Amino acid sequence: MTHTPRQDRGEASVLPDVEGHGAELPPVWRRIAAERWGSGRTADTVGLLVLVLATALTAFQLYVSLAAGIDARQQRLVHLMFVMLLVFLTMPPLKAVEDEDGNPLDTAGNRTRTILGAGIDLAAIGLAVVTSLYPIVLQEELASRAGGYENTDWIMGLLGILVLLEATRRAVGWVMVVLVSLFMYYAWLGPLIPGEFGHTGATVQRIATHSYLGNDGIYGMTLGVVVTFVFVFILFGAVLSKTGGGNFFVGLAYVLTGRMTGGPAKGAVLGSALMGSVSGSAIANVVTTGPFTIPLMKRVGYKKYDTAGVEAAASTGGQVLPPIMGAGAFIMAERLGVPYAEIVKVAIIPALMYFGVMFLFVDILARKHGIGALRADEVPRFRTVMKAGWHFLAPLVLLIVLLLNYVHPAQAGLYACGALLVVAMLRASSRLGVRDFFEVFVIAARNTLAVSVACAVAGIIVGVVGLTGLGLVFSNVLVTAFSGSLLLTMVMVALASLVLGIGLPVTASYVVLVILAGPALEELGLALIVAHMIVYWYSQDSNVTPPVSFAAFAAAGIAGSKPMRAGVSAWKFAKGLYLVPLLMAYSALMALDGPPADVVIAVVTGCVALTASAVAIEGFFLRKVVLAERLGLLLAAVLVMVAPEWAGLLQAVLSLDLHHYWFVLTGTALGVVLLVLHVINHRLARRSGLPEERTETAAGVHAG
Repeated sequence: MTHTPRQDRGEASVLPDVEGHGAELPPVWRRIAAERWGSGRTADTVGLLVLVLATALTAFQLYVSLAAGIDARQQRLVHLMFVMLLVFLTMPPLKAVEDEDGNPLDTAGNRTRTILGAGIDLAAIGLAVVTSLYPIVLQEELASRAGGYENTDWIMGLLGILVLLEATRRAVGWVMVVLVSLFMYYAWLGPLIPGEFGHTGATVQRIATHSYLGNDGIYGMTLGVVVTFVFVFILFGAVLSKTGGGNFFVGLAYVLTGRMTGGPAKGAVLGSALMGSVSGSAIANVVTTGPFTIPLMKRVGYKKYDTAGVEAAASTGGQVLPPIMGAGAFIMAERLGVPYAEIVKVAIIPALMYFGVMFLFVDILARKHGIGALRADEVPRFRTVMKAGWHFLAPLVLLIVLLLNYVHPAQAGLYACGALLVVAMLRASSRLGVRDFFEVFVIAARNTLAVSVACAVAGIIVGVVGLTGLGLVFSNVLVTAFSGSLLLTMVMVALASLVLGIGLPVTASYVVLVILAGPALEELGLALIVAHMIVYWYSQDSNVTPPVSFAAFAAAGIAGSKPMRAGVSAWKFAKGLYLVPLLMAYSALMALDGPPADVVIAVVTGCVALTASAVAIEGFFLRKVVLAERLGLLLAAVLVMVAPEWAGLLQAVLSLDLHHYWFVLTGTALGVVLLVLHVINHRLARRSGLPEERTETAAGVHAG
């Protein structure tokens, strides 16, 4: 199949190709197979199987979305079966022996590992098929003996759990496997546990059947959200990427920011926000936009690890920015029983504030290191970019309108996919051939593997929590231990998310945290949707939290940076993930159904607090910030962000009943005064001819 050249999407230096589109590269399914099986007949055969399974999975999902004639449980069984088969075909069970550069060594040991791995794969594939088809074939019989299952039922359940844990080990990692195993062990060991966490216990048979055949187990609501909603939007992101829509959004971002101080980094933030808001995946966003944004940031003087950090933090922000957020947002809507449009409405303002903080961080970094804007010839022209990709705006606008008008998310996603295909086929620069369509199917299937497996195995945790009553006990302990302090409880939830983020993807982290800590936050006075949104935000840090920061590591590979250093940088730039939830909890930021004036005040004062905190953390604004200024700005931020806590402290210590608005007003005024004085002093220093204070010169950064 010959491909149409894509050079007419816009200026070639600004809008690079994505997903390896081009006749010079083999099809994506062969590349995926080659990563596992190398070259040769075996790889070609596996590549063909990957193509067939990915196409079957996509076709099945489209049929479910269009016809919805299959029982919900059967939908989930078939979906997970396809996913596990793809995992076992593309992800090795045993790690190969590698040289210093990470390349597999052609040794007898590796050949033995390959043969042994192939045997493990065949056994896992057989178990995946059998355990998936068993509940489908015997659906009526299993329903008739619910609560009195036979030995075969719980044995099949145990095998189903084991094969899912193996898929989890390959797709997600050991941490998730260990965590799920500990939860099941807790359910079995209940009578021997002293104190509040003890319970009556559950037998192995009960745990197996509850997880495998119950409504809250593997095939429960958590996986159901992926099948019903998430896959459609993953498909939309794959189509957008393959047709060049990602390039258009990146180019548009550089049109708007290229001439600003530190323009490439701001372009990366805006481009990743635009692409991330419709891709729903931080890692997919990094690998789509990063190959263009990161080299440009490096070219103008940003350090390697900072370029990776900016891209990772911005791509992570796409998980909280509507219209398409991460998979957890759809799970949130399902658990809360509200339309997804309601999640979109309350999420938009906090998300914009997150990206505002990121813009400020990269601007401070640019001024701190003397990094300027792009040269005029490097900034794409608005007319050229719009001419090449204006048609990509229509599907996005349609998607937003449909979601805000409460159209079912799956239907809205399908309509948007259809509209995107139509507009793409109207232009030669974005038109898809037959091979391109198959590559879209494979890309969508590949991007859903980790999400589907994580949500399925998280269903076991959900089931165990319901079976043992752990959620209520844990929430009661949290509330009691911190004497009803909302701030301390939020700090504990944030720390828990930090620990979980070391090994869990964002969706699994959100599910685990919300079933354990969500009730505690609600009991402390937060609205249910606010409690869920806070946990959802905290759970995003698994993309930017060392030692395992998925998005940061992907960006580090593109930037040529050390992964851990990139992770630390991303964690710094993503500080909004911790600061904005404080404003959600203590202000009217999400009270969109309340007085508009309260929301406006919350936004304005919150922006001042976030600005003050960013300057205090970085120690620089227009010039170096002295220690007294940093402490004053930090105090201003804390006064605003947790104002009710200050009012409560004053009441407890001095018995003075002072409304928390006074602390908000004081903190805002202090922050504004300090920032204004900083600007005035900077201008006076420039007029008097004093040198600007920077920690490094631009030349020094380039040399580094």
